[in-house]
Amino acid sequence: MQQLIQDSRVFDAEKVGETLMDITPRLPWTGNFQDWPPWRPLVVETARRVLDCTGGTLVMPMTVLVEEYWREISAGLAEHAIPVRHFVLHADQDTLRGRIERDTVLGPSPFRLKYLEPYAEAARTWLHGEAEVVDTTHLTPAQAVLQTAEAVKS
Repeated sequence: MQQLIQDSRVFDAEKVGETLMDITPRLPWTGNFQDWPPWRPLVVETARRVLDCTGGTLVMPMTVLVEEYWREISAGLAEHAIPVRHFVLHADQDTLRGRIERDTVLGPSPFRLKYLEPYAEAARTWLHGEAEVVDTTHLTPAQAVLQTAEAVKS
């Protein structure tokens, strides 16, 4: 994606979560670092600071399934006049399960599998209404990237 969008950088918001996970003594574990109150404003502040330094476009791959968390992040970005194009790379449940189970990089992930139903619920109730949905069920990763990058550039 980054190579297809001129003057863009990738900011993986999970790295903010990983940093919080490294704090000692540890923060109280909730099962997901997105539940920690500092994560969301730190994502916004990091994005703001990076854009202040570099300009351009940030590509931020992250899955946020809790509507309240998405609202907090998107409102924080809006407060700093950071435009957002929110995409959901969708696939049906069977396709998602198969992709997770056959993942040769991360391997089958119980953590990811447990989020299949929460994703389906978020998709039904709010997520798809908040985003541009790219149905990847029958797309290769390269096709999904190209389709999303073309949408950003249009």
